[in-house]
Amino acid sequence: MSAYQPAQPTTPGFEQTMPGGLPQQQQQQQPNMFQVSSHPLALLFLILFKGCALALYLLGNFFTDNFILIFVLCVLTLAVDFWTVKNISGRLLVGLRWWNEVNEDGTNQWIFESRDQAVGVNASDSRVFWTVLYATPAIWGLLAIVAFFSLKIQWLLIVIIAVLLSSANLIGYLKCDKDQKQRWNQISSGASGSFMGNMVSGLMGNSMAAGVMGRLFSRG
Repeated sequence: MSAYQPAQPTTPGFEQTMPGGLPQQQQQQQPNMFQVSSHPLALLFLILFKGCALALYLLGNFFTDNFILIFVLCVLTLAVDFWTVKNISGRLLVGLRWWNEVNEDGTNQWIFESRDQAVGVNASDSRVFWTVLYATPAIWGLLAIVAFFSLKIQWLLIVIIAVLLSSANLIGYLKCDKDQKQRWNQISSGASGSFMGNMVSGLMGNSMAAGVMGRLFSRG
């Protein structure tokens, strides 16, 4: 028979630790990116459509030999993902939105929208959004290299479309983010200049008032 070992009392204010070295309560309550997100549904669709397009491209051949069907499904998924990221995900997750218009003379005009800086952006949402935005064209670019050297020209068409659409979103949001920072710097500079001008005017006004009062109360 084994000897009886009494339970060790726990000291108030101290948590039991797991073998990994972290407190048990901390290990059990670590939130994932969807729990800390301000817009978990938008974050889900940011990843979902990209994952579906990749799954169709990589695994579609295991379920059907019809390349046209796989091509159509991939292109449709990529188009839906492009529209969702451009119009919904960016606006909700990082407060940015962009689009491009063609003028009557045939020139392109970039138009940007950005959320007020005072509102703020969820740091977790912003980190996931930009990571996914950069990673998507990189992944499709690697698949393009594999398809090219494997001489899979028809599959290369899907990858080229994916690279173009994902790169367009990346470039659009980079331009939009740059435009937002420039406008914010201009607003900050204008506010600082206005504050300094008001302060100088106030000091000059006080000096003139002091001079007038001094003359009124002087002997001469």
